[in-house]
Amino acid sequence: MTELFGSTRAHISSRHALITPSNHVNSSIPGITGAKAVVLINGAMGANFAQTLVTFASGGRAALDASEVQTVGYVVSGGGTITIGRDKQKSSAGYYFYAPAGQAWSFTAPKVGTQLMLFQKKYVALDGVGVPKAIIADSATVKGVPFLGDPAANLQVLLPDEPAFDLAVNVFAYQPGGHLPFVEVHVMEHGLVMLDGAGVYRLEDSWYPVQTGDVIWMAPYCAQWFVAMGQKPASYLYYKDVNRAAL
Repeated sequence: MTELFGSTRAHISSRHALITPSNHVNSSIPGITGAKAVVLINGAMGANFAQTLVTFASGGRAALDASEVQTVGYVVSGGGTITIGRDKQKSSAGYYFYAPAGQAWSFTAPKVGTQLMLFQKKYVALDGVGVPKAIIADSATVKGVPFLGDPAANLQVLLPDEPAFDLAVNVFAYQPGGHLPFVEVHVMEHGLVMLDGAGVYRLEDSWYPVQTGDVIWMAPYCAQWFVAMGQKPASYLYYKDVNRAAL
């Protein structure tokens, strides 16, 4: 009813943004067919990466330009076949992949309604370090660790923590009442989607109630903090840029 009167939880500013599922508008993207694609974050917002949600119909397919762009895909729900070069894997919810820049990838034969979250960034090479290799894996096999020793906040690091990677994608899960131990302010930029549960996110001097499906963009040095609220755990998938020089 609130949407009927022009009210929304969405908020867009120069240094952070919140977009909810009720705000989604589809885009036509070359390489994506038989699916609805929503560009949630990209350079038009001020970001240095793109975050796109793809929801597949029967016979849908995704295979975006890979010339200079690396892609991380995460199966939010449903499943399909992930192909990177000669590697092929049937997937279900929680599977993810990393396709290096210049290496073709595709997501095909999806179950109807499958949702695939994509993070894309132009790769920044590092002198003397080889480029990353392709990855197809199941997040259920990735061991989580208590964040800074707190058992109420569990962190799963999905990509290798190696200098070759200039991005990271992780899953952060919180027990009810679990929270970040302090307000973070750092050079890394974030793109985030709530996978489950609800909570409150502080972004700079604003506080936002968030829930499953909400997407957040945080610019570098955006003050940020989260607490899980409600009766069940909350979790989110997030992107950040890493491992490159300050200048």
